[in-house]
Formats: sequence, structure tokens, C-alpha cells
Amino acid sequence: MVQIIAGEKGKGKTKHLLDKVNESIKSATGNIVYLDKSQKHMYELSNKVRLINVADYMVSNCDEFLGFLCGVISQDHDLEEMYLDSFLTIAKLEGSDISHAIAKLESISEKFHVDFVLSISLNEKDLPECAKGKVIVSL
Repeated sequence: MVQIIAGEKGKGKTKHLLDKVNESIKSATGNIVYLDKSQKHMYELSNKVRLINVADYMVSNCDEFLGFLCGVISQDHDLEEMYLDSFLTIAKLEGSDISHAIAKLESISEKFHVDFVLSISLNEKDLPECAKGKVIVSL
């Protein structure tokens, strides 16, 4: 399952994402990973959540990012959820069509039983049709 928190930059998407991950860890039976563009939110996350700074791994395009995600999944068979903050930035999709990435995430989610929650710096109305039904918070 892919869920989206949508809204323009500075509207509070990260706060919603952090609240959701910290609430989710209380009932999780598997592991949870939080991917971000920096270590900035390390102290706002539960210590049971693994924070990965994607900028450390030299990802330069969306396909590399999707491969990186699959690599993370392959190393943790108990992985239950992945939270992707600043999705357009970490997936190298700023100014690009995100339909391909959303479809791939949906396929990865189904195959490996990992749920994804994304924060995307776009208004809900600006999302492609394939993503509009996945929005859980619109700011």
C-alpha cells in the first residue's frame, strides 16, 4: 500500500509524517524505516525507527532510488513500513512526472508486503490521477 501526505513546501507534511511513524511504531510487529534527505529529524523519531539519510548513498536518479529501496527491503525480512520524507527530493523526481515511481512503489509494496507513506511537496490537485486516491492528508 502506498499512502501520500500532500501539500506545498512549508505546510507541515513532515510533522504529520513524524507523528504517523511514531504512532505506528507502538503497534508495529515488524521493523520501520524512515528515509530522509538529512539527519535533521533524528531526535524526533522513536529510537525503534531506523533513519536512513539517502543523501549519503549517491542516488542520482529515480531508478537508482527504487533499486536502493529494494536493497533496503532485501536486507530486512521483518520490514513492515517505510516512510519517505521529501519524496520528490530523495527520489530525484523534482519537476518530473511521478506516475512511474508511484506504480513501481505499488508493485514493490505488493510483492514484499511493505507499506509506503510518502510526503510529497505538491498540492493534491497537482498530483497525477494514479496518486490522488492514495492521499491520506492534504495540506
